[in-house]
Amino acid sequence: MNDRPDAPNHLDPPMPADGDRSARAASLRSRAAVHAGDRAAWLALFRDDAVVQDPVGPSPLDESGEGHSGKEAIGAFWDTVIAPNPVHMELRGSRAGGHEVANELTITTTFPDGSKAAVDVVAIYLVDDRGLIGSLRAFWEFDSLRITPADQNG
Repeated sequence: MNDRPDAPNHLDPPMPADGDRSARAASLRSRAAVHAGDRAAWLALFRDDAVVQDPVGPSPLDESGEGHSGKEAIGAFWDTVIAPNPVHMELRGSRAGGHEVANELTITTTFPDGSKAAVDVVAIYLVDDRGLIGSLRAFWEFDSLRITPADQNG
């Protein structure tokens, strides 16, 4: 997806069909659930033993760097990282192979004062034969966060 040089710098693919068990379909459902703020729908996409690494490696969001393992820990990640503020995931590219997809994204979080934090991410989703996410690995760096102050004129 998005291999043409004249293509827009973002993608807006349609929601996948209900029977689509591909990794890309799971990633698009994940994105839709995040945009909707739907915790239950998001968690339903994961296997019981899934792992979320966002970002991959040690960080303030995961000091051990081993990820958030199991639905309880993934739910806690939602509660502390995703739920507090609106999150927008702009899909800029997507490459699928086998049971995996690598998505190029810009993720923007908007804070209550109107300020924003944006970061470019490569997110790799691995699904099983049922289309459930077994791992979500998001590669990004805190040093690459772009902070936009709240609009003082609005």
